[in-house]
Amino acid sequence: MAEIVQQRIENRIPEWEQLERVGLFTKKEIKATALEYKLHRLIISKVDFIAYIQYEINVLELIKKRRSRIGYTFKKEEIEFSIISRINNIFKRATTKWKNDLQLWLSHVAFCKKWNTKGQLSKVFSSMLAIHPEKPAVWIMAAKSEMEDRNSPESARQLFLRALRFHPESQKVYQEYFRMELLHAEKLRKEQKELEKAEIDVVKYEFPLEIMSGKLAEVVYRDATTKIQGADFILSLLNIAAIFDFTKELQATIIQDLQGKYADHEVTWDFMARRELDAAVGEELQSAKGRASDIARREERCCQVYEEGLNMLNTEAMWTCYVSFCLERFKRKTNVHELKEKRQERLLAVLQRAHDSSLLKEDFYRNWVCLEFHVFLSLHESRPFSKAFFTRMIQIEKEQETPKMTNLRDFYERALSEFGSTDDDLWLEYIREELGPRGQPENCGRIHWRAMKILEGESVERFITQYTLLQTGHI
Repeated sequence: MAEIVQQRIENRIPEWEQLERVGLFTKKEIKATALEYKLHRLIISKVDFIAYIQYEINVLELIKKRRSRIGYTFKKEEIEFSIISRINNIFKRATTKWKNDLQLWLSHVAFCKKWNTKGQLSKVFSSMLAIHPEKPAVWIMAAKSEMEDRNSPESARQLFLRALRFHPESQKVYQEYFRMELLHAEKLRKEQKELEKAEIDVVKYEFPLEIMSGKLAEVVYRDATTKIQGADFILSLLNIAAIFDFTKELQATIIQDLQGKYADHEVTWDFMARRELDAAVGEELQSAKGRASDIARREERCCQVYEEGLNMLNTEAMWTCYVSFCLERFKRKTNVHELKEKRQERLLAVLQRAHDSSLLKEDFYRNWVCLEFHVFLSLHESRPFSKAFFTRMIQIEKEQETPKMTNLRDFYERALSEFGSTDDDLWLEYIREELGPRGQPENCGRIHWRAMKILEGESVERFITQYTLLQTGHI
């Protein structure tokens, strides 16, 4: 064993000589090899591996800082590349020895991403999937890496197809596969537009019409809805399609399927009612008064759809959708004194009818509590609230006998509007709520996307790491 250690130390001598020669390290620092011996002693623990990996990463970070300080950019192949290769080998030995430790695999993935070793990244995912094919999240991570890190949509597509052989009824796999095909289409459309703008002949470039038009994404949708039934799942795919501005036909197809197959589901009526709010505004409605009148007309149409839904489905879930909508519209008014009497009367009438139906007795009183809180907020619009205030409101809601997810979402949204650019923990807590028994997991993708757009600085990297661990069940 001592001979092996000595040989490994001797193999590193050229690397150390370069570090000393170019002034990045001192001679004293180069002699720090105690961890090398510890790693190769007869009894090797997981802690030893992790400690040594961290030691080498710290060396890399130190070299990076000192290069920046002295302005030296040469000899990277002899110095950094050598260290990165060694770290990859140590990770490989560790994951071979402790195959079931997903955290070790994810740490290796994170290292490859940070230090831009894209070729190694594919190998890591390939090895990880061979050991953990039962985890949909790992397949999704691998496919996303091929698409985002290696710009290889075909490899990503193949990984999703393989994932579906293992998990043919996984909603998450289908959702991310559907999203990937739309992202690929959007990218191709942008590339084509840029080439045309630059007056470059696009004939010699490959722009498959079936991909760019969203037809391939529609194939994924058809396959998904054949394997997985339910209005909620269809709506989750519709929400993904709605992110992209070239999917009008695809959205129309999905809506037609939703109405045709799930007209007896409350979420379908809820969607169709809320859809009335998204109708295009005419050019003549440019004044504030005109826009306000138009919004009032839209809200009236929404209520008419809810009433139709109640005629068909006089259920607790249908009433909940209707009451929630009315309360949401009430809360959107920035000043309670500006509320028209007819808006207040409608809210009171809907709540009273819900109460009289004997289907929402508890919700009736809980919604009034919610209503009073939001009136309080609207009357104190100029007052800056701390994060602690919103945290407390969230905690109070959770302590109720039957916490309302709509209220929790509103508290999180208000908190994120104030602290979302720096507080990665707040985003993760919001995602955890949606993953919980009261939430809607399909909302997590949209929250994650918003977090990546809004977070700034080091909070982005922390969020990525913690979100990865959350997806794989490690936190």
